[in-house]
Amino acid sequence: MILKPIKTRKIYEQIVDQIGLLVADGQLKPGDRLPSERELVERFQVSRASIREAISALEMMGLIEVRSGEGTYIRQVNIDSVVAPLAWMLFIEKDSDLELYEARKVLEVQAAGLAAERAEEDEINDMFEALEIMRMDLAINRLGEDADHRFHYAIAKATHNKILFRLMNTISDTMRKTLMTSRSKLYEDRSSPERLYKEHFSIYEAIKAHDEEKAQKLMLDHLVGVENQLAAYLLTDGE
Repeated sequence: MILKPIKTRKIYEQIVDQIGLLVADGQLKPGDRLPSERELVERFQVSRASIREAISALEMMGLIEVRSGEGTYIRQVNIDSVVAPLAWMLFIEKDSDLELYEARKVLEVQAAGLAAERAEEDEINDMFEALEIMRMDLAINRLGEDADHRFHYAIAKATHNKILFRLMNTISDTMRKTLMTSRSKLYEDRSSPERLYKEHFSIYEAIKAHDEEKAQKLMLDHLVGVENQLAAYLLTDGE
């Protein structure tokens, strides 16, 4: 039985989480007015300082608009306001590494197929440039997380689907920030960097050839392999 330490969360983060999820679920809609500060204090049973911190965070995320003398309102729905609650959830959920990889499989396998169908020459060139940086990082034993991010970013852009692009970008940004330690552990296997580079290059070649089925299969194989490596590392680390 593996037991994990109890982690506390700041009160304002929990408030933001609840309001963000209400927006994502459609229970709070654009133009809806949030209760007053006093009402929120009473409903959440927290201090005014916590409510003010939460309001500031929500405003920075673009979920709400504070109108002087009028109140606080949910902003008009757009791609950013849909993605923002997801971004916040990924930021505060620190133990979801494997779930992130599962989400990537759902999104990026399809994205690889769309990129193979729709990628234009400049977007294919962006993928190649990312691979060149990855290759140079490999030569000097650098982790290359920025090049990896740039490669997947280029694929997402090549889908020409704005919503899919923003969702994938949110996940990949969070992956880059939260999985640095895990990535370094994966690279302890000396064969991993070279293999991962070759997997990326094969995906690039399939997209360049506009082979949708092959691009999807190679992306799935790549993500499953990384996920399995990470799972093995987490299991060993938890023992």
